[in-house]
Amino acid sequence: MKSINPIDLSPKDNYKLLSGSIIPRPIAFVTSLNEKGVLNAAPFSFFNMVAGTPPLIVLSVGRIKGEIKKHTAQNILEKGEFVVHILDMDLLETMNQTSAPYSDSVSEVERVGLSPIDSTEIDVPGVKEAKVRLECKLFQHIPLEENQECNNDLFIGKVIKYHIDDAIYDNGRILAEQLNPIARLAGPNYAQLSENIFLERPSKGE
Repeated sequence: MKSINPIDLSPKDNYKLLSGSIIPRPIAFVTSLNEKGVLNAAPFSFFNMVAGTPPLIVLSVGRIKGEIKKHTAQNILEKGEFVVHILDMDLLETMNQTSAPYSDSVSEVERVGLSPIDSTEIDVPGVKEAKVRLECKLFQHIPLEENQECNNDLFIGKVIKYHIDDAIYDNGRILAEQLNPIARLAGPNYAQLSENIFLERPSKGE
């Protein structure tokens, strides 16, 4: 087995090892509004749930040369609101197109032909085509700083409204196969769900 000290690696090589090891990762397709009212959208795979009570999700957004340049991060900090979507495999190519470096005057939602839909609790619209929409308010922002250098921002969002497609909802549960979510591997590689494995947790320890 190969043992590697991350201190000996470049930031790019550390990213490659982490993103190639921690797989598959769920993808948050995030919409946010800028000060001009332009609806931004972008996918992020440094994303997960972190608590059920309160319902919290976490999103990590990279900086550029130590500065908060990505529109999603700027908009969340300014508005304190955003919408997280879980997209299905039918929307993979459309989602990928939104990751292009558009200017802040361009709405990726409109550019790729998605349909905005009003949220019920926040000002930021969501995307109608998504089977899952989570309206979120910013719960906590944590700059990830080490040695006076910060290259990422951690955003913890509190889910204040769920919007779930009837086709994937069953008595309080999400039907994973019907959702068919996009998952991220390393680089330009993606994955989808295959066979489900049912395994009950042991009720007693030794």
